[in-house]
Amino acid sequence: MKAARFHGRGDIRIDDIPEPATRPGTVKVEVEWCGICGTDLHEYLEGPIFAPPRDAPHPLTGETVPMTLGHEFAGVVRELGEGVRDLRPGDRVVVEPYIVCGRCDACEQGRYNVCRTLGFVGLSGGGGGFSQFVVAERRWIHPLGELGTDVGALVEPLAVAYHAVRLSGARPGHTATVFGAGPIGLVTTAALRAAGVEQVIVVEPAEVRKAKAGVAGADHVLDPSATDVVAAVSELTKGRGADVTFECAGIDAVLKSAILSTRAGGTCVNVAIWGHEAAVALNDLVFREVNVLGSLAYAGDHPATIAMIAGGEVDPYQFITGRIALDDIVPRGFDELVTNKEENVKILVSPGG
Repeated sequence: MKAARFHGRGDIRIDDIPEPATRPGTVKVEVEWCGICGTDLHEYLEGPIFAPPRDAPHPLTGETVPMTLGHEFAGVVRELGEGVRDLRPGDRVVVEPYIVCGRCDACEQGRYNVCRTLGFVGLSGGGGGFSQFVVAERRWIHPLGELGTDVGALVEPLAVAYHAVRLSGARPGHTATVFGAGPIGLVTTAALRAAGVEQVIVVEPAEVRKAKAGVAGADHVLDPSATDVVAAVSELTKGRGADVTFECAGIDAVLKSAILSTRAGGTCVNVAIWGHEAAVALNDLVFREVNVLGSLAYAGDHPATIAMIAGGEVDPYQFITGRIALDDIVPRGFDELVTNKEENVKILVSPGG
């Protein structure tokens, strides 16, 4: 079968690899759509980062580069491994792309998203969604019901947002401020709107992304290059500050603004994956008892995210900005995202197209 594999920085190739075989307790999924994630893009531009290099195999998979990328994917069940009886061939499903040990303290707490040896399908081995077939353990397979698999490919990033909003404690009557209207900031905005938050403020300088923030559900969009964001949030909240804020950019100055825009006793959630050590003025937290909370991916959030989409609380189609075939993944996918980053949210790849 054909697969888009990461060989090294700037080197993604369409290779011919063996089709994976089912094992007891697993499901073979024929991938119909897989989204290109910002993490995939970082691997392409700067990697290997999460992908294990040749001299350091992943502790759970034993694999190294080259490996098949893609972790935001959905498809159709094609084959059931021994012991799997609650699914049928033809069912539309999404795969929660985890590789975890199941033994560490985090796993035993149910926080498998922060497993001590955490890996991701499509980043750490075990196949990947930029291929025709993926075999995954039954525990990671989530039925989509009547939803299409193109929408299914959006479940993973929306689950990231759902998880962050859930951890934040945001609820009806609250004001939330989202810093950054890239893909994760936009899905966080949509998830906040679905949660019934009274007022959603988005902070973003890029014109194209500002427009997308409004579509995603922002009541107000602030341009930090033209506005004192902290003062503006204070004014919009009658001097209180936002109940919850979300840092989705991974930039020191943005984190500072997020903390200062949070009301006394409120919560600032860091959703971004940082490329450097963050500088934090701790007195900004201490003097107003602001909580700073880290949020990584998702844990047990896929069913609720699917229900949120199926219930019409979020329109996932607003985030799809391109559909391409696997053979075009570099020029029309990765390179397009590099050169037109602000105009794109999610480009979907069809491995069979």
